Order: sequence, then C-alpha cells, then structure tokens
Amino acid sequence: MKLRLVTYNIHKCVGGVDRRYRPGRISEVIGHYAPDVVLLQEVSRGTREKPDEAQVELLGEELGLRHRVWYPNHRFRDGRTYGNAILSRYPLTDSVNIDLTMPLRKRRSVLHGRCRVRMHARHVRTVHVFNLHLGLSQIERKAQLRRFLASDPFRGFHPRTPVIVAGDFNDVWGTLGRFLEPYGFRGATPPIRTFPAWAPVRALDAVFVRGDVHLDTLSGSRLALARHASDHLPLIADLIVTS
Repeated sequence: MKLRLVTYNIHKCVGGVDRRYRPGRISEVIGHYAPDVVLLQEVSRGTREKPDEAQVELLGEELGLRHRVWYPNHRFRDGRTYGNAILSRYPLTDSVNIDLTMPLRKRRSVLHGRCRVRMHARHVRTVHVFNLHLGLSQIERKAQLRRFLASDPFRGFHPRTPVIVAGDFNDVWGTLGRFLEPYGFRGATPPIRTFPAWAPVRALDAVFVRGDVHLDTLSGSRLALARHASDHLPLIADLIVTS
C-alpha cells in the first residue's frame, strides 16, 4: 500500500521573505503533492488579521482532508495559540499529545495519531504517526527524543508496528538520525535541506520510519511558491505500508 506524507513547518502561514499572512499559498503548495497525510508545525488558532481563524480547519477544508487534529503548544498574551496538527485522508481513530518541554525552555511536544489505512477491500491497518517539533539546542533535542522513546504508547509497540516520526527536528547538524537508528528507525541519507526556504542550507525537517512501513522516496519541494509561502520547505515522503 502506497502512502504519501507531507511534513511542513508552515510558520503560521506567514511568508518567510515578505512576512505576509497568506494561508492560500500554504494550501496550494501542499495540494500540489496530493498527500494522504499531512503533518504541520506552527499551526495557529487566531491571527492578528483574523482573531477567530483556526488554520487546521481552514487548510483541512481547502485540501479536502476531513480527518484532522490539532494541539496548541505556545500561547501569546493576546490569546493566540499555535502548535502541531495532523490532517489525513484516512480516519484518525485516536490522538494524544506528548509533552516534550524541558525546564526553562519553550513548550515543545509530539502529537500522536492512529491512522487507519485501508490496505485493500477487507484489510485495514493502523499506522502510528508522530508529528514533532523539537527545541533549539542539541542537548535539548536529544533529551526530548529520549523522553519520546520512553513514552507510551511508543515503548510498548511491537518492532513490526508501522511507525512514522516526522516534523521539525530543528536538526541544525543533521545528526539526529544516528540517534534514532539504534531504535530501528530508518531515514534518508544524506538529510535534505529545508531551511531557510528561499536558500536552504540546513536540514531542520526530517522523516523516519520503523516497522512495516518503508521510505520509498523523500524530497524537498522545488516549487517556486514554496520558497515564499513559509520559512521552511515541505518534505514529501512516498511510503510503502506492508501487511
């Protein structure tokens, strides 16, 4: 079974160069790749331009992805919030947010969704999707990954359970893949540069898989619009889920 996943730090739908709020650019970039599952970071509820707007609902409607979940991480003084979101073509039967915040650091988390993927007419399989946004220091990121790996339900999974871990790792040096390898995760080599979008020099974003899901191809967006829609480029992963 083929599954296309996009992971994208959308920067609250504000362009990385022009600083303009344009959610339509984000949905156009994502929609170009016709994904089955989308993992988004820095998704806002409420903006200066539209205080009542929920970006997860706006983007989900525009993309035709009716299964979606969002969890806030950061709250501004004026009440606006932003966090991580999962949007899916397949049902999300359950979701939970796992707190990865370190003392005296900005709030961070990983959002877990159980995605029920139809393999064929009589067989549906659960694919566990984890959407994370890690901290800015290397020590913090490694501590957050240790907390994630020790958390429920991940630590109880069978080695063949299909698991996808993706998002904004803030992996400045492109080395966190080596940290995950002993736990059975596989990723792309070399890492793909995604930041800053207009001239990417850092591989901050990544996709890793474990168990009965395999990474067929992984690429960064080459759309001209993607270089302006956010300060990150999205990653597009074509995956194969086996039964």
